Amino acid sequence: MGDMTNSAVDFYPKNQRGESNHAGEFGCSLDELRSLMELRGAEGVQKMQDTYGDVNGFCRRLKTSPTEGLAGNPADLENRKQIFGRNFIPPKKPKTFLQLVWEALQDVTLIILELAAIISLGLSFYQPPGERSEMCGSAAGGVEGEGEAEAGWIEGAAILLSVFCVVFVTAFNDWSKEKQFRGLQSRIEQEQKFSVVRGGQVIQIPVSEIVTGDIAQIKYGDLLPADGVLIQGNDLKIDESSLTGESDHVRKSADKDPMLLSGTHVMEGSGKMVVTAVGVNSQTGIIFTLLGAGGEEEEKKDKKERNFKSKMQDGNMENSQNKAKKQDGAAAMEMQPLKSAEGGDGDDKEKKKAGSSKKEKSVLQGKLTKLAVQIGKAGLVMSAITVIILVLYFAIDTFVIQKLQWLPECTPVYIQFFVKFFIIGVTVLVVAVPEGLPLAVTISLAYSVKKMMKDNNLVRHLDACETMGNATAICSDKTGTLTTNRMTVVQAYVGEVHHKEVPDPDAIPSKTLDMLVNAISLNSAYTSKILPPEKDIGLPRQVGNKTECGLLGLVLDLKRDYQTVRDQTPEEKLYKVYTFNSERKSMSTVIKMQDGSFRMYSKGASEIVLKKCSNILNTAGEPRGFRPRDRDEMVKKVIEPMACNGLRTICIAFRDFPGSPEPDWDNENIILIDLTCIAVVGIEDPVRPEVPDAIKKCQQAGITVRMVTGDNINTARAIAIKCGIISPGEDFICLEGKDFNRRIRNEKGEIEQERIDKIWPKLRVLARSSPTDKHTLVKGIIDSLHGERRQVVAVTGDGTNDGPALKKADVGFAMGIAGTDVAKEASDIILTDDNFSSIVKAVMWGRNVYDSISKFLQFQLTVNIVAVIVAFTGACITQDSPLKAVQMLWVNLIMDTFASLALATEPPTESLLMRKPYGRNKPLISRTMMKNILGHGIYQLTVIFTLLFAGETIFNIDSGRNAPLHAPPSEHYTIIFNTFVLMQLFNEINARKIHGEKNVFDGIFRNPIFCSIVFGTFAIQIVIIQFGGKPFSCIPLQIDQWLWCMVLGVGELLWGQIISSIPTNRLKFLKEAGHGTQKDDIPEEELNEDAEEIDHAERELRRGQILWFRGLNRIQTQIRVVKAFRSSLYEGLEKPESKSSIHNFMTHPEFRIDDSQPHIPLIDDTDIEEDAALKQNSSPPSSPNKNNNAIDSGINLTTDTSKSATSSSPGSPLHSLETSL
Repeated sequence: MGDMTNSAVDFYPKNQRGESNHAGEFGCSLDELRSLMELRGAEGVQKMQDTYGDVNGFCRRLKTSPTEGLAGNPADLENRKQIFGRNFIPPKKPKTFLQLVWEALQDVTLIILELAAIISLGLSFYQPPGERSEMCGSAAGGVEGEGEAEAGWIEGAAILLSVFCVVFVTAFNDWSKEKQFRGLQSRIEQEQKFSVVRGGQVIQIPVSEIVTGDIAQIKYGDLLPADGVLIQGNDLKIDESSLTGESDHVRKSADKDPMLLSGTHVMEGSGKMVVTAVGVNSQTGIIFTLLGAGGEEEEKKDKKERNFKSKMQDGNMENSQNKAKKQDGAAAMEMQPLKSAEGGDGDDKEKKKAGSSKKEKSVLQGKLTKLAVQIGKAGLVMSAITVIILVLYFAIDTFVIQKLQWLPECTPVYIQFFVKFFIIGVTVLVVAVPEGLPLAVTISLAYSVKKMMKDNNLVRHLDACETMGNATAICSDKTGTLTTNRMTVVQAYVGEVHHKEVPDPDAIPSKTLDMLVNAISLNSAYTSKILPPEKDIGLPRQVGNKTECGLLGLVLDLKRDYQTVRDQTPEEKLYKVYTFNSERKSMSTVIKMQDGSFRMYSKGASEIVLKKCSNILNTAGEPRGFRPRDRDEMVKKVIEPMACNGLRTICIAFRDFPGSPEPDWDNENIILIDLTCIAVVGIEDPVRPEVPDAIKKCQQAGITVRMVTGDNINTARAIAIKCGIISPGEDFICLEGKDFNRRIRNEKGEIEQERIDKIWPKLRVLARSSPTDKHTLVKGIIDSLHGERRQVVAVTGDGTNDGPALKKADVGFAMGIAGTDVAKEASDIILTDDNFSSIVKAVMWGRNVYDSISKFLQFQLTVNIVAVIVAFTGACITQDSPLKAVQMLWVNLIMDTFASLALATEPPTESLLMRKPYGRNKPLISRTMMKNILGHGIYQLTVIFTLLFAGETIFNIDSGRNAPLHAPPSEHYTIIFNTFVLMQLFNEINARKIHGEKNVFDGIFRNPIFCSIVFGTFAIQIVIIQFGGKPFSCIPLQIDQWLWCMVLGVGELLWGQIISSIPTNRLKFLKEAGHGTQKDDIPEEELNEDAEEIDHAERELRRGQILWFRGLNRIQTQIRVVKAFRSSLYEGLEKPESKSSIHNFMTHPEFRIDDSQPHIPLIDDTDIEEDAALKQNSSPPSSPNKNNNAIDSGINLTTDTSKSATSSSPGSPLHSLETSL
């Protein structure tokens, strides 16, 4: 690592290096601190002792106090920022508007049009020598007035202009989207707060405000925001895999290994650290600077180096793709070069191949790509046929029927004809390719995401929004999601008396009372406090762990003050702390008494702690024996009644140890036994008032809600009944984690899918469950083939250990308030108010996205079919498309860009929740929609062909058919064009309903965007017809002609009513279209065997249909926009390319789930002593992290960097990076 830093120094701005070398008024310079943070373990301790004496000496040098922190005066803070840098890593520059314009120009269809337009322009200025045109055949366009010949350039110029319009609109869309997501990104960062001690007070400050010398409080689940040295820690374990690739958690302690690095996760314990390096000077920042420093030169380097970088980039991505594939789709990080978003088309294919290891495409995207490919193919065929027919017709007519020779001087004239035919062909293709589809998806998603922010859903991965609409199951946590997470003690069993409400202090023996108050006050995180209410009438504020706050509330109810107890024994004096984790399910704190002996206070889940109790305090406050028989009686008489009222039961106990010989504190099995029970309390956590209603809505919408909780099964069942998850008399099951495990495993202890399939359909409550059980359940439901469709599962989680389940789920919801950083990092959507009813809103928005896309499809396909058929038949019969190239482009603009805006921004309604989820294989275009598309298509074609072949007689005007090459625009064709556009406008109103509803105007004014687009388009259409003239091939129309066009347009609405009254089930011949890829039905493992799993688009490419594919490039462009969400815009959230804040660096401990290792204990962790022997047989007890349940149970929360990112061994990404530098 040493050489890395030296090279990193060169990247700093010169002034900063200048300052860093003289330490100013501080006792250590920036470089000293940086080199200190490179040391690990014993070396670090040694260096600290040699240079600074101890931590206190170190803090003195940094002018800070280990207990009081910085004074916090602004001048000092600013000074520190100047000398040691800010806690901020500068983000990558966003793309400029011109770059986006350039990207939009890469669209092949547009390039073809531009070429055609330029050729057409060039030829219109070329006058063939002499007037020999009569020798070149009559088809060459009989009479041309002088003025008309001059006006030949207009069509070419108009095409160029409209191409410019399309490009401009596309670029503007991309630009505003990028801006939106940068805003979102910075908002997320501003919300990231961290606790530091300033002036003796613990305050929360934004991560970017942390400075060198701050004293930061760290606890379970935190993502460290800066490098630091541990001052004091309890049982602290850190997951450093994002930096070192070491999957085992590293134990940190002030005397053995005090170095803490930014971007690593606290997996257990708590402590205080002094911040030593921030921003670009922290270890993470240095790696970043290495990655991002050469931003500009990097573009110029050749591809080989880019591949090296892309590997380096994903310091924590699997180096071999196959492994990454097996990662359960958890490797949502794509192997992409740094410039992933900008990497134009050239490396698009390269990227695609590399990215094949990413999560499977979202359901909707898969269906859309497939559909777009099918439509585009048809369009390509049609346009090719159109061109061939036109050319053949012209050739036969000129050279066969009129028997003319091809004369050299006629060549330009003929070429001009061919160019005109080519332009017609290309316009057919342009209209056929539904490039608005991805645009509609993107707009719809971007709009929904913006609106979902208001509904307390912070969407981190765009496609999660649409997947949520298909959700069929939600596995929810209980505490904090379904309940208010405001704990209050309402019952207590103390001194052998069961008090049904909080007892009077006098009713409790004084010895017992003192013991209880001490046990609660000392054996809890000192960050848990109860503060006075913000308003006079409100409830006191609970800060920190809510269960502990409930217990502290009990102390206050007993007229005692926990703070005085804590002041007598400050945090530094606590001798040893066993923090709470999901395996222990208890927390213990050891203190040293005045006489040198030790006392340990314990609290935890009542049935678990009671198993370890051999005594209990009696009515006099004296311990008496507590046998298993007494325990069973207590469970029946006290704990079960409490649990059945929906109370969480917590047991509080203690144990005394002699001062010498000192016990072996690391051997928990001999420490956590022989306890003496002080009290058992029942804590109430009331159900959130809006939850029962939300769950009812979910059930109506066909979504099953399951509760997965660590609580007692009786408590869980009581809460589930209150919420409405289960109602008495239904056929459902509630299981405990250990029964669940027993039922789903075979004799060898391996999980079997068939066994899970027998359980999950009826399972509603899973109690006393470990994170492993949660993950197993989610995976079991997702992989299940039971039932007619594959389940789409949403999961909520808040703890660090929920990471694997959140990653595995189709949509992971993390709690914004109670959630740890690790959980947020693994999630797709963050619930900013931790409320279950926000999930229902997410379902509503998700379904709305799906419906918006369907509305748009219904509208777009009607236009596509009609425009293509009109252009095709028109061209074949009259040698000229009735709709000119420029008009086609205008139609394309309304129907693609504007319509996608109008239809994709429809607000959701409650009625969306009245139907069942669509499921993965539901076609995009239902039979009702197919009926509408064909019905309206027939109407429009009838009208247009009538006008085309009989329009001149109906309106009594000159026929526009068979006009010569540069003939002036005709009234006839203008009427056709105008009618066509007006029919589209009115059909856009029809398209608002896709389930065959009669009232198409329902709620139309709730969507101002829709109204303004319809009226705006109409206004522009009037301008085009009346003043468009030659470029648009239009002639101003009379008022009566306008009225007839309007009548034909309004006819669409009436016709729509007729169509909707035809029952769909009568029309058996209608087919559905746009099915999802059937691959969804195959279990993932089989998919992975197909190592080259490429989406359809890619497979077709191989067959060489390049033109159409590059023509579809617009679709890629917009899928690229969606990818852009995944990379540049969402940088910090998604992948380590984020340079936006150090906090987001490599925050992906990729959860690799090794389901193959069946070393899960067959019994619940609660019976630790009784079944210790059994456990030794089934799971290696020597696992280095005894306390981390998740590891023992075979979920290796590893970050798979098979080569450690910091070792510069040849072949490691860093090595290649150094060589390239």
